Amino acid sequence: MARIIKIFLVLVCMFFPVCSQAEPQPVSLSTLVTVQNVPFEQCTKVFGVSAENLFYLTIAGINANRFKIEEIQSKTGYILFSAVNKEFLASIVKLDSKTSLLRITPTNNVYYFEPGIVLNIFRYIDLNINVKPFTINVKG
Repeated sequence: MARIIKIFLVLVCMFFPVCSQAEPQPVSLSTLVTVQNVPFEQCTKVFGVSAENLFYLTIAGINANRFKIEEIQSKTGYILFSAVNKEFLASIVKLDSKTSLLRITPTNNVYYFEPGIVLNIFRYIDLNINVKPFTINVKG
């Protein structure tokens, strides 16, 4: 009788592989790193912070993700950077004194890239939005 139960369990596990897994599989992040068409709406986000602070947070977010900054223009509020052999333009727009918009778009207007490039910068800013920038005094 025990042998019949073992055979039955083996057959069930062959047809229903979920029951043969002892622990759940980790969530795949392939949607963040797989090249795909990214809608323009996913490339813009409004933050509840001044344009100046958002500018510094964006630079820090690009740097934290180890993307290469090509050009910074603080007066007009844009940052040109490259990631995964593709150039992006991060532009900051002041909406009012406490609200700003960040738009990260590819410079060649081809929205076929990894969405994690944009989403990771947005996530970095969300996590560090309450940290105010400060000046480091270096004595030389």
